[in-house]
Amino acid sequence: MSLSPGDPAPDFTLPSTQGPVSLSDLRRRGKVVLAFYFQDETPLCATQVGMLKGDFDLLTELGAQAVAISADDLESHRRFAERLGGVPFPLASDEALAVARAYGVVDETGKRCRRAIFVVDEDGRLLLANPFFQPNSPDHYQQLFRALGLEV
Repeated sequence: MSLSPGDPAPDFTLPSTQGPVSLSDLRRRGKVVLAFYFQDETPLCATQVGMLKGDFDLLTELGAQAVAISADDLESHRRFAERLGGVPFPLASDEALAVARAYGVVDETGKRCRRAIFVVDEDGRLLLANPFFQPNSPDHYQQLFRALGLEV
Protein backbone atom coordinates (compact mmCIF):
# COMPACT_ATOMS: atom_id res chain seq x y z
CA MET A 1 0.00 0.00 0.00
CA SER A 2 1.26 3.41 -0.92
CA LEU A 3 0.06 6.62 0.71
CA SER A 4 -0.06 9.96 -1.12
CA PRO A 5 -0.69 13.58 -0.17
CA GLY A 6 -4.40 14.08 0.45
CA ASP A 7 -4.91 10.56 1.80
CA PRO A 8 -6.13 10.13 5.37
CA ALA A 9 -3.23 9.37 7.72
CA PRO A 10 -3.67 6.07 9.57
CA ASP A 11 -4.23 6.82 13.25
CA PHE A 12 -2.17 5.08 15.90
CA THR A 13 -1.19 5.03 19.54
CA LEU A 14 2.31 3.85 20.46
CA PRO A 15 4.45 3.81 23.60
CA SER A 16 7.20 6.41 23.48
CA THR A 17 9.99 7.96 25.49
CA GLN A 18 7.45 10.63 26.53
CA GLY A 19 4.55 8.29 27.32
CA PRO A 20 1.85 7.02 24.97
CA VAL A 21 1.59 9.05 21.76
CA SER A 22 -1.51 9.13 19.61
CA LEU A 23 -1.69 10.75 16.19
CA SER A 24 -5.26 11.94 16.81
CA ASP A 25 -4.14 13.68 20.03
CA LEU A 26 -1.07 15.25 18.42
CA ARG A 27 -2.87 16.67 15.42
CA ARG A 28 -5.29 18.53 17.68
CA ARG A 29 -2.30 20.77 18.46
CA GLY A 30 -1.15 21.28 14.87
CA LYS A 31 0.63 19.52 12.06
CA VAL A 32 2.59 16.36 12.84
CA VAL A 33 5.86 15.19 11.31
CA LEU A 34 6.17 11.41 11.43
CA ALA A 35 9.76 10.31 10.93
CA PHE A 36 10.16 6.57 10.53
CA TYR A 37 13.73 5.38 10.89
CA PHE A 38 15.53 2.07 10.54
CA GLN A 39 17.29 1.52 13.86
CA ASP A 40 18.60 3.27 16.97
CA GLU A 41 22.34 3.88 17.04
CA THR A 42 22.91 3.70 13.27
CA PRO A 43 24.77 6.67 11.73
CA LEU A 44 22.19 7.65 9.10
CA CYS A 45 19.31 7.34 11.57
CA ALA A 46 21.26 9.43 14.08
CA THR A 47 21.58 12.01 11.28
CA GLN A 48 17.85 11.87 10.56
CA VAL A 49 16.77 12.23 14.22
CA GLY A 50 19.55 14.76 14.84
CA MET A 51 18.37 16.94 11.95
CA LEU A 52 14.85 17.06 13.37
CA LYS A 53 16.30 17.82 16.79
CA GLY A 54 18.42 20.63 15.33
CA ASP A 55 15.39 22.14 13.58
CA PHE A 56 12.95 21.50 16.42
CA ASP A 57 12.50 25.22 17.14
CA LEU A 58 11.69 25.87 13.48
CA LEU A 59 9.22 22.95 13.43
CA THR A 60 7.53 24.42 16.51
CA GLU A 61 7.50 27.88 14.93
CA LEU A 62 5.74 26.36 11.90
CA GLY A 63 3.11 24.85 14.20
CA ALA A 64 4.34 21.29 13.91
CA GLN A 65 5.29 18.52 16.28
CA ALA A 66 7.57 15.60 15.52
CA VAL A 67 7.48 11.93 16.42
CA ALA A 68 10.25 9.53 15.41
CA ILE A 69 9.22 5.88 15.04
CA SER A 70 11.22 2.67 14.78
CA ALA A 71 10.85 -0.98 15.72
CA ASP A 72 13.31 -0.62 18.61
CA ASP A 73 12.07 -0.97 22.18
CA LEU A 74 11.77 1.93 24.62
CA GLU A 75 15.00 1.11 26.47
CA SER A 76 16.92 1.26 23.19
CA HIS A 77 15.17 4.57 22.37
CA ARG A 78 16.17 6.01 25.74
CA ARG A 79 19.84 5.09 25.21
CA PHE A 80 19.73 6.51 21.68
CA ALA A 81 18.16 9.79 22.85
CA GLU A 82 20.77 10.05 25.61
CA ARG A 83 23.58 9.47 23.12
CA LEU A 84 22.15 12.30 21.00
CA GLY A 85 22.22 14.61 24.03
CA GLY A 86 18.46 14.41 24.54
CA VAL A 87 15.67 14.61 21.99
CA PRO A 88 12.85 17.15 22.46
CA PHE A 89 10.20 14.97 20.77
CA PRO A 90 9.02 11.41 21.44
CA LEU A 91 10.79 8.37 20.05
CA ALA A 92 7.95 5.88 19.59
CA SER A 93 8.30 2.12 19.66
CA ASP A 94 6.54 0.15 16.89
CA GLU A 95 7.94 -3.27 17.76
CA ALA A 96 5.11 -5.13 15.99
CA LEU A 97 5.51 -2.85 12.93
CA ALA A 98 1.74 -2.29 12.84
CA VAL A 99 2.12 1.45 12.22
CA ALA A 100 4.94 0.95 9.72
CA ARG A 101 2.69 -1.48 7.82
CA ALA A 102 -0.21 1.00 7.87
CA TYR A 103 2.10 3.62 6.31
CA GLY A 104 3.68 1.14 3.87
CA VAL A 105 7.22 1.55 5.19
CA VAL A 106 8.26 -1.91 6.41
CA ASP A 107 11.66 -2.71 4.88
CA GLU A 108 12.39 -5.71 2.66
CA THR A 109 13.46 -7.86 5.65
CA GLY A 110 10.04 -7.42 7.24
CA LYS A 111 11.72 -6.63 10.57
CA ARG A 112 12.42 -2.89 10.42
CA CYS A 113 11.00 0.43 9.20
CA ARG A 114 12.44 2.15 6.17
CA ARG A 115 13.48 5.76 6.61
CA ALA A 116 10.37 7.75 5.70
CA ILE A 117 8.79 11.13 6.42
CA PHE A 118 5.10 12.01 6.52
CA VAL A 119 3.45 15.32 7.39
CA VAL A 120 -0.11 15.14 8.70
CA ASP A 121 -2.38 18.19 8.90
CA GLU A 122 -4.85 19.01 11.67
CA ASP A 123 -7.65 17.24 9.76
CA GLY A 124 -5.68 13.99 9.56
CA ARG A 125 -4.74 14.30 5.89
CA LEU A 126 -1.26 13.75 4.53
CA LEU A 127 0.51 16.86 3.26
CA LEU A 128 3.70 14.92 2.48
CA ALA A 129 4.36 11.22 1.98
CA ASN A 130 7.98 10.27 1.33
CA PRO A 131 8.31 6.51 1.95
CA PHE A 132 12.00 6.51 0.92
CA PHE A 133 13.37 9.52 2.82
CA GLN A 134 17.10 10.09 2.52
CA PRO A 135 18.40 12.29 5.37
CA ASN A 136 21.45 13.32 3.36
CA SER A 137 19.30 14.62 0.49
CA PRO A 138 18.80 18.40 0.75
CA ASP A 139 15.80 18.09 -1.60
CA HIS A 140 14.10 15.52 0.66
CA TYR A 141 14.67 17.69 3.71
CA GLN A 142 13.37 20.78 1.91
CA GLN A 143 10.21 18.85 0.92
CA LEU A 144 9.47 18.47 4.61
CA PHE A 145 9.64 22.20 5.27
CA ARG A 146 7.71 23.07 2.10
CA ALA A 147 4.91 20.75 3.31
CA LEU A 148 4.88 22.74 6.57
CA GLY A 149 4.44 26.00 4.63
CA LEU A 150 8.02 27.31 4.63
CA GLU A 151 9.30 28.72 1.37
CA VAL A 152 12.69 27.15 0.76
